[in-house]
Amino acid sequence: MAARDFDALPRMPANHVPLTPTLFTERSAAAFPDRVAVIHGAQRFTWREHRDRCVRLASALARRGIGRGDTVAVLLPNTPAMVECHTGVPMSGAVLGAINTRLDAETIAYILDHGEAKLVIVDRELAPLLGAALALCTVRPPVIEVDDPEAPFPHTLGGEDYEALLASGDADFAWPLPADEWDAIALNYTSGTTGRPKGVVYHHRGAHLSAIGDILACQMAGPPTYLWTLPMFHCNGWCFPWVVAALSGTHVCLRAVRGPAMWEAIAAHRVTHMCGAPIVLATLLDMPGRPALAAPLRFMVAGAPPPEAVLAKAAEAGVQVVHIYGLTECYGPAVVNEWKPEDDALDGPARAALMARQGQRYVTLEALDVFGPGDTPVPADGTTMGEVVMRGNMVAKGYLKDLPATAKAFSGGWFRTGDLGVKHPDGSMQVRDRAKDIIISGGENISSIEVEDALYRHPAVAVAAVIAVPDDKWGEVPCAFVELRPDADATEAELLDFVRGRLARFKVPKRVVFGEVPKTSTGKLQKAKLREAARG
Repeated sequence: MAARDFDALPRMPANHVPLTPTLFTERSAAAFPDRVAVIHGAQRFTWREHRDRCVRLASALARRGIGRGDTVAVLLPNTPAMVECHTGVPMSGAVLGAINTRLDAETIAYILDHGEAKLVIVDRELAPLLGAALALCTVRPPVIEVDDPEAPFPHTLGGEDYEALLASGDADFAWPLPADEWDAIALNYTSGTTGRPKGVVYHHRGAHLSAIGDILACQMAGPPTYLWTLPMFHCNGWCFPWVVAALSGTHVCLRAVRGPAMWEAIAAHRVTHMCGAPIVLATLLDMPGRPALAAPLRFMVAGAPPPEAVLAKAAEAGVQVVHIYGLTECYGPAVVNEWKPEDDALDGPARAALMARQGQRYVTLEALDVFGPGDTPVPADGTTMGEVVMRGNMVAKGYLKDLPATAKAFSGGWFRTGDLGVKHPDGSMQVRDRAKDIIISGGENISSIEVEDALYRHPAVAVAAVIAVPDDKWGEVPCAFVELRPDADATEAELLDFVRGRLARFKVPKRVVFGEVPKTSTGKLQKAKLREAARG
């Protein structure tokens, strides 16, 4: 049979609809209209109510002339309004620009101008911050203010009330599907630790498939009760606003991440899933007198692998840890440590070593590899380092208004992560360092992550960050910044002796600096600030 006979069958509305996660909410409202979709303190919204609020938001935006290609910026904590914006804004055809609530006013002003925000939705707690940013802006977007009944604040910029905005919309609004699944759905800015942040553009297809990938990688069967400890402004909460909608689960909102509040929510609502950086997991497990779990809890952790001591505490508490890896440019997590039943039989150090691997690509990511010189895949020997690369539908469209940076990052048909890693004989990938964080001492490459991992094995160490500092003899040498646990103590000599038994001599830090290690709002270590401190 000729190929043209197959090709003669046309693509039609009946058999081809653009992929978009906005339809997840419509399905949940139709299938489970009376199931609780959102919990926030005393507030409860069913899936029917949540769907109607999202559609009213879309309708209200459309009536204000906001649609395809327009950016709606939001400066919100993890509240019901933030959940609604993740569906309601793209239902209007507009692009959701969730802004890091811990940024300074100058950076927020840059983001509003660069993204050409047509409207801003802000929590009243953050109104002073937005006001300072708007004073520095070129754009003059209308302001919508969320007055959270669970945390009322007197601050106001004189903007329209969010509930009034919703009331002006129509729950029967025939919201448009994206004309093309390649249409932008969200705009996320990188952390900007080295210069201006870059605007990473997500598309509807990628958001849809990333949500499905999360469900499969995290083995989420049945409707989850999801606790919002990961900021939704971070890679759109790793796409979990759409994950919970796809599974008709329940969002449990939390404005601030604190140990008692997390455990209170876990116990009250029988939370089944949550996400966060290792520091959030450690905070959860370190709370004195924590209650016993009433239901199994799965914690998806990204970034540095959890230290052995934290994994032991998690097992003791009944918390199952899933180690995932990704970047802003791939919708958050795109790689998962595929834990096998037989891995549970390993002892503590062996479990920690295996958990340290980032693992295998998501089902919804088409390719993952580690490239050496000339884009040649490195051997799967667990030793040879190269750059981690990936490609597929979970990779973002590119960087807004920055075609040269897009071309460089996506050159040769691959997204260049800037992370250095190895491949193990079982095919799993492990990140060794950021290319910019590798330490070259006397011609030898030192992985800062490897040194940090050795420090984390000491029971007194809560946070460890290792950077390169100049050295007259060796060019540069490792220097460790260490944050101790509140109930622990250790000296520089003790920690150096400890790691000497675990590392080659040239990898041992030449100095240990004690104190709080600076972190981003998502728990990433801010090594740029440490380098500045070291230079001083």
